[in-house]
Amino acid sequence: MYYLKAFSNAFLHALKNLLPIVVVVAFFQVLVLRQLPDNLASMAVGLLIVAAGVALFLQGLELSIFPVGRSLSNQFARKGSVPVLLAFGFALGFSAVVAEPALIAVAMQAQEISGGRIDAFTLRMLVAVSVGFVTALGVFRTIFGFPLHWFMIIGYITVVIVTWFSPPEIVGLAYDSGGVTTNVVTVPLIAALGIGLAASIRGRNPLIDGFGLVALAVMVPMITVQLYGIFVYGGGDDLSSDVSLSVTDDDTLPASGIMAMLSELLGMVRDVLPIIATVLIFQYLVLRKTLANPHRVAFGFVLVILGLYAFVVGLKMGLFPIGTSMAEQLITLEGYLFVYLFAFSIGFATTMAEPALIAIGQQAEEAAAGQINGNVIRILVACGVAVGITIGVHRIIVGDSMHFYIIGGYALVILLTLAAPRYIVALAYDLGGVTTSEVTVPLVTALGIGLASNIEGRNVLIDGFGLIAFASIFPIVTVMGYAILAQWMTRRREVES
Repeated sequence: MYYLKAFSNAFLHALKNLLPIVVVVAFFQVLVLRQLPDNLASMAVGLLIVAAGVALFLQGLELSIFPVGRSLSNQFARKGSVPVLLAFGFALGFSAVVAEPALIAVAMQAQEISGGRIDAFTLRMLVAVSVGFVTALGVFRTIFGFPLHWFMIIGYITVVIVTWFSPPEIVGLAYDSGGVTTNVVTVPLIAALGIGLAASIRGRNPLIDGFGLVALAVMVPMITVQLYGIFVYGGGDDLSSDVSLSVTDDDTLPASGIMAMLSELLGMVRDVLPIIATVLIFQYLVLRKTLANPHRVAFGFVLVILGLYAFVVGLKMGLFPIGTSMAEQLITLEGYLFVYLFAFSIGFATTMAEPALIAIGQQAEEAAAGQINGNVIRILVACGVAVGITIGVHRIIVGDSMHFYIIGGYALVILLTLAAPRYIVALAYDLGGVTTSEVTVPLVTALGIGLASNIEGRNVLIDGFGLIAFASIFPIVTVMGYAILAQWMTRRREVES
């Protein structure tokens, strides 16, 4: 009965997160387009399956990964062994990202649209290794108290340099891969690790030293995926120019038959195995302690696997078709005004309902002791995401190069980092990484691919990806810009008084 009640609450919570998308889509369908999509019933069923999958997934996390992860983090922080903490940081970051639903969705899209040239499993492994490495680096920074802004400035200068030499086929995907690494699995675990360490080490400030791990987890995958793209597209013919696939070309359901379902479920087991291995190795071989409730943890992992399977099925039936369908219909209207309005509305509405953002805002408000208002932060971030996605849509419409937009965006972020008050830097970067959820990412990705598929002269692989990247950059700009403005106004009032 307890588990049923918990699942019901999680299911209702997932439906609540889907509600902004439903409201925005319904508004544009009824009042702007004045028509309903042909596969409306299938989309509706897909959304319900997505909600059920997310609910199962979250319930499984609460029973298994989250309590075990928090327990391990606390025990290792008390042990104080730097090598063990670094190894645990790497394992935690790697295992969490491998099972990230939003990353699975983007990797599936990339493999399909590239005609198999980009391998989904390889892409996910690269991103997971990157996040593992950078989580260990963030733990090292927190332990020794190094300033975050130098890590971020040097890192993003490296990102910009690599971007300049990267083939256009990989740039948007690389930045999207960085943007989707920090969602429902990673944010709570990584943020709890950083804040817990900062709180347990004398002389560390939870706001300045505790935040920042999420930001680093977003940055490094951008570099590794672009290097992967240089390797993949560095020699041979460019296959992407012949690709004109749309996500709607897929069957709405996996191949029929029990064997096909078992095959997909085994794939989900493979996705979750790294997390299980991390937990067992560190619990039994390093700490040499048994799990507090092994049967409950095992049941939680089963729910995680079933939730991932339902999530992927729901994506194919619901969120992917909604994004591509809206793009196809809005493109037929005269001018692109409603395309811009839809992009802005989706960005703002979904971000305001983002649970990871709400959680980080509350943690920041508590850690800042009155310096930061959580609700103000949410509005600033939602505006940043809305503006970012709108600019990304504009890039697809006009056909500009992704390179210059990204380089310009991060050059602005670097300048703001130098000018912003130190207390806001780590938080601002983390907020840029938590704006895109397991619900938002598939829809926004499908919107970009749908636009690129229906605008003449656009390449789906080059132009279709990148919206998530813009959704990650501009919240950093709005939050830092607000902090700089607030600091300037405070100093001005002090001078005048």
